[in-house]
Amino acid sequence: MATSPPVATGSGNAQGGEAVTEPETLLRLTGIRKRYGGVQALRGVDFDVRSGEVHALVGENGAGKSTLIKIISGAETADQGTVEMDGQRLGGGNTSAALDAGIATVYQEPQLFGELSVAENIFIGRELTKGVLVDRATQRAKVDELLDRLGLDRTLADVRVADIPVGEQQLVSIAKAFSHDPKILILDEPSAILTDREIDTLFEVVKGLREHGVGIIYISHRLDELSVIADRVTVLRDGEKVAAHPMREVTIRKIVELMVGHVPGGPPAGHTLAADAEPALEVSGLGRRGRFQDVSFAVRPSEVVAVYGLIGSGTGPLARALYGIDPADTGTIKLNGEPVSLPTPQAAARTGIALLPGNRKAQGVFAIKSIAFNISVAHLHLLRKLRIWVDRRREQEVATDFIKRIAIKAPGPQTPVNALSGGNQQKVVLARQLVERPGVLVLEEPTQGVDVGAKEEIHKQILALADQGTAVLVVSSDLLEVLELADRVLVVRAGSIVAEFGRGASQADVLAAAAGDDSGEAHVLDAARAAVAQEVETR
Repeated sequence: MATSPPVATGSGNAQGGEAVTEPETLLRLTGIRKRYGGVQALRGVDFDVRSGEVHALVGENGAGKSTLIKIISGAETADQGTVEMDGQRLGGGNTSAALDAGIATVYQEPQLFGELSVAENIFIGRELTKGVLVDRATQRAKVDELLDRLGLDRTLADVRVADIPVGEQQLVSIAKAFSHDPKILILDEPSAILTDREIDTLFEVVKGLREHGVGIIYISHRLDELSVIADRVTVLRDGEKVAAHPMREVTIRKIVELMVGHVPGGPPAGHTLAADAEPALEVSGLGRRGRFQDVSFAVRPSEVVAVYGLIGSGTGPLARALYGIDPADTGTIKLNGEPVSLPTPQAAARTGIALLPGNRKAQGVFAIKSIAFNISVAHLHLLRKLRIWVDRRREQEVATDFIKRIAIKAPGPQTPVNALSGGNQQKVVLARQLVERPGVLVLEEPTQGVDVGAKEEIHKQILALADQGTAVLVVSSDLLEVLELADRVLVVRAGSIVAEFGRGASQADVLAAAAGDDSGEAHVLDAARAAVAQEVETR
């Protein structure tokens, strides 16, 4: 008896006379619209995810990615439009219903209870039971299986989440999502806080899920990752879907152009520095027990010096020591040739040092307060009337000026900061540092989690400040950012400065120094070049 040939259900290409069946659509969004006050976050967005594919969702900060994800996961309700899972319409505003339908989400910042163990976090609220008691043996076996899949040590199961590094906390969040056996897995900036080894593990897990028919929504500002992991990419801009393509049909450069709506500018130009200028900041033999040791360097006015290191190298603690958050135990700090003591942030601010912190949510913004409040809060002495009252009109004018100057996407200066995207929140923190030009500006991960358009604008402002005479110290783990901005690059490994490079240094040489290559052997440099090959494509 003859059998019917397979039927093609899409635009698949026939090869060798055999039709290709397109994977089934698991999730479909149609005409999604969402408004927050005066901000139209989404404007009729269509989006779908198929079985066994990784669908990347990209866009600038404020493009609508987070809002779309919240609607899919049930955290928000769309004003208009429909969400369907396996052909069944889902109601909005119900995360439990979304989980029951097979939609699990891993957010950029781990959503875990620090005082509970890893195992308790994974099954909290839905413990496996035997009768009326928790079946700890079965639960532990399941946890061990999840940890194995992510390349994590099984002994972590009994460790408090607060006691493990933030990168491993993110992997625990992913394990928790896996425990739901999802049909759709949403990964929101999953690699932002992971080491290279952890990213490799993540990619292997994602590929395994894809082979088992799971549909994955992958959000990342690291566009070089998309060619490695994604099958399709959808680009949002200003709340609208502007393009959707198979990854094999687009370049990273094209994606960037679609995101920002124009061809982005090239790398910023360098500075002309006075060779005989005295250092604005001079550090000698600086150390903090268990963090960094014997650090010495100088930064001249109008110079941009970058401190680069891999995760855990000690660069973050150094930045915090220079602002008095975690003061140094040993060594000296001089400003304009005079020794200074920096036991507190207040002391650092009085000497003319400003800091853009790496953790903007915990250290940088007052989330429920307005943009105007966040920009002016460190400069109230400039805005006082009769030295008593704050001149609210002047405060609004200053905030409005910065909203325009550095392209903060917001309806106005009274917009609460927690209504802004991450990149626009970072711009608000930067604006606060620009109200009064500091003598020394320390920036810790200034563009972490920021899209390409916002990064370009932030870089312009940093260089403009340097051109006005500020000594700038950029502490960053973004290699391309370091090489584009810096006049000199100091490489930190294991808490010590191990190398220094001038402008125009090779990416491979800097990365090799950070990774521990002291011999300069060719095979180590080759490995380093391979590690940055995808990044180079974006430029």
